[in-house]
Amino acid sequence: VQLVESGGGSVQPGGSLRLSCAASGFTFSNYAMHWVRQAPGKGLEWVSSINSINSADGRTMYVDSVKGRFTISRDNAKNTLYLQMNNLKPEDTAVYYCAKSGSAWSDYGMDYWGKGTLVTVSS
Repeated sequence: VQLVESGGGSVQPGGSLRLSCAASGFTFSNYAMHWVRQAPGKGLEWVSSINSINSADGRTMYVDSVKGRFTISRDNAKNTLYLQMNNLKPEDTAVYYCAKSGSAWSDYGMDYWGKGTLVTVSS
């Protein structure tokens, strides 16, 4: 299993970024996927999840702090997970990790992680 994040960078408050996670080594469409972040000096924070569309209900879930600003999506044909982040705030500054669920449903934990991509929101 390999998960490779990209799309991070520096942006001003109110700006947008789209993160991507290229997945390989497993049948991407059969598994739920997650985005998790770690702000400087802080612990891991779950951000968003999306269930498998093929084997589950395709439902998306978000932490309250990003609802209405972030959108998780997946392209099963491209084996890629996305996180569209709009109206970014300084408190969104973090390393963002892509993680694979242990099943088609998001509540089965995370068994593989990418190396992360840094998002910095600053004026």
